[in-house]
Amino acid sequence: MSNDRGASFFEITFSFLIGSAAGFIMGVLFAPASGTETRKKIGETAVKTGEKAKEGYEKITKEAEKGIKVVKEKTSDGLDTLKEFVEKKHEDILKKKDEFFKEPEGKK
Repeated sequence: MSNDRGASFFEITFSFLIGSAAGFIMGVLFAPASGTETRKKIGETAVKTGEKAKEGYEKITKEAEKGIKVVKEKTSDGLDTLKEFVEKKHEDILKKKDEFFKEPEGKK
């Protein structure tokens, strides 16, 4: 999900959530309202931001699990292929060894 050219999905999502929360809080603080109303709005926003952060975390977790599953499958496939290659080469070496140490047909 992440690469050398830019920020990861997590970093972008986190930055967006923090920016959204900060913008809303600044708007509430500078809007004409009583202290009670302002505190209530800030509390509601904090709850909503927490919920969005939790949803973002769950989404990232699911994507990471998918990525881990793919890596495991590819690793398993690669190991199976490597194992087959090694077994084939082992068989080839055993055949060549048998041919090398085989007595000439005229000498028994």
